Amino acid sequence: MSPEQSAPTAEELEAAFAPGRPMTIGLEEEVMLLDSDTLDLAPVARQVLAVAPRAAPLKLELPASQLEITTGPAATVGEALAQLLAGRHALAKAASGAARPACAGVHPFAATDGVLNSGERYERTLADYGPAARRQLVCALQVHVAVGGPERALAVYNALRSYLPELAALAANAPWHAGRDSGLASIRPKLAEALPRQGIPPAIASWEAFAREQRWGLASDTVPEPRRWWWELRPHLSFGTLELRVPDSQTTLREAGAIAAVAHSLVGWLAARHEAGDPLGVAETWRIGENRWSALRWGVEGSLADLQTGERRPARDRLHDVLDQLEPMASELGCTEQLTLAHALAERNGAMTQREVAAEGGALALAGWLAERFLDHA
Repeated sequence: MSPEQSAPTAEELEAAFAPGRPMTIGLEEEVMLLDSDTLDLAPVARQVLAVAPRAAPLKLELPASQLEITTGPAATVGEALAQLLAGRHALAKAASGAARPACAGVHPFAATDGVLNSGERYERTLADYGPAARRQLVCALQVHVAVGGPERALAVYNALRSYLPELAALAANAPWHAGRDSGLASIRPKLAEALPRQGIPPAIASWEAFAREQRWGLASDTVPEPRRWWWELRPHLSFGTLELRVPDSQTTLREAGAIAAVAHSLVGWLAARHEAGDPLGVAETWRIGENRWSALRWGVEGSLADLQTGERRPARDRLHDVLDQLEPMASELGCTEQLTLAHALAERNGAMTQREVAAEGGALALAGWLAERFLDHA
């Protein structure tokens, strides 16, 4: 641990999640850059970023064939989507002639190892994890929600872990990888597991307990910075949000809006229950993990187990029930229209659509289809 580094204290963590703008939402969308001729991944992110307007909401990521679109905090999903749409247009314009942007959890036929961006942060990742870092050619839709208040944020975090498999099933959008059907609705999380701190996160008993874990991570040099707390859900210390990292990138803005609405409404619903004194409970991590595996394998076409009784139900039935429960909160948060679209995803999500496209034209046709829909926001 260098002298200038220190892990946050419990008091600093609580201050980061102090009441401010509760229930604001922000999005981070990771986008692939495809070669205009071959449709393979094109490691041109720096070139594209260099010609983009300075104010464009774009940033580099670990793969050199990927850029991320970011939004600022928004009051509603609709406002966040307007920012995301502007970002997609800015990226498409900057990439014109150099690459074609496309969104999915993974590229359908690219080589498994890719070119990484240079820079101290990325070079540290490569040094630490070796070839596994070159295989992180994965794209997620990350949803941030500001819960407002440290006690409420911690209670919602612990309960929200139980719903990560439902979100994973709904947002599964990565069945094809390395030129063939992986047999999974989303292979992205399994590729990410080549790195540590993936999947269902641990429960957090208190902010002091979380501070202890951060201190250990820093002292051991395994988590030299909070950004390396890479689980599929995490308290984001810089933004004071709960960050859901489980959804795959969604091919169209319409689908991204549906996933964002579910995340926003779910956090709001759990927060309201906490405020009403309803015990939210903390499920066993391994039980949630079993549902996570089913979600990755089958998406909406599988089944999920009740975390208390073990009773299995079709994933679609479970998803529709959850979405029905969220409708009043979606109305309160102004995302009823987007939540309604989530019911359609529960019947036919991105993984199913990708397989239908690939069945007719193969992986190459699928890559072209993904690129053609990058600005399809109707």
